Amino acid sequence: MIRFGTWPARGAWLLLPLLAGPVLAEALDTTSRPVQVVASLGLWGGWLGGLLATLVPRTVTLTLLRLTASAGVACVVVAAGAMAGGAGDGASSSASDGGSSTVWRLVGLVSVLVTAGVVFAPATGRLFVDGSSYGDEQRFPLRVPAPLLAGPVPLAWVAVVAGVSAGPLLLAARMWVVGAVALVVGGLAARWGVRALHVLARRWVVMVPAGLVLHDPLALGEPILLRREQVQGLDPAPVDTAALDLTRGALGLALELRLAAPVEMTVAAGPSGPTAEHEAVKAASVLFTPTQPGALLAAARARRIG
Repeated sequence: MIRFGTWPARGAWLLLPLLAGPVLAEALDTTSRPVQVVASLGLWGGWLGGLLATLVPRTVTLTLLRLTASAGVACVVVAAGAMAGGAGDGASSSASDGGSSTVWRLVGLVSVLVTAGVVFAPATGRLFVDGSSYGDEQRFPLRVPAPLLAGPVPLAWVAVVAGVSAGPLLLAARMWVVGAVALVVGGLAARWGVRALHVLARRWVVMVPAGLVLHDPLALGEPILLRREQVQGLDPAPVDTAALDLTRGALGLALELRLAAPVEMTVAAGPSGPTAEHEAVKAASVLFTPTQPGALLAAARARRIG
């Protein structure tokens, strides 16, 4: 998919208003006019932001695109559920109208799920991360640690989506006091969530002319450059390896980087995160988990690394 650039994500994104729009529009029909206007502006603003992100593949826009894509899934799921509940309560709805609504719900759900699948695909992530490269560099993103997917990542996502939407919608519903509080608290929560999620997009292995760089704020105190002459081997990790584990529990194929001599590096000693305490250790081999291990190995071979 990487040969097509960002066009798969862009094409799926362009179709969203046509395929998922009817579901959202029908769900908003039962709300007040101010809520309709605010929600519509928010949905169109999110869609436009995601579209612009597909035009400028960078690490920052990858975070924006993934946030809006996952938020779109949540919006359509909620809207489809509301439509299904309304159809069950309305005895006067005709069978043809009910069938049409069901079709549009399915179309809307499939469209946002396909779009999110393309946006979160490893090839898309690599395109956006590599878009921030300088000169003769190749950046390969790392997989998100599984422990973070089990709780912290969803929590940060909820903080962003709820923080951005709750305040304006409550104010549109004329709930002035609660809306004002939600606007302030939600803004702070959204800021925290965006910063936390953006760290996940800034984890990569960089192929540079001199060798490769491990850049992982979750595992390392600072990036470490390993020169070509220092790298003795780079292969899929064996089961019984004793290498220093920098994967932080990420699922997928881990690669083992073997060095000619131990190298000192600062490794997170506490909970994973950019503010974790670090300690200096020496390691002759390390483990990391790229999203596309085959592509990374091919690039390393082409550059005579390992």
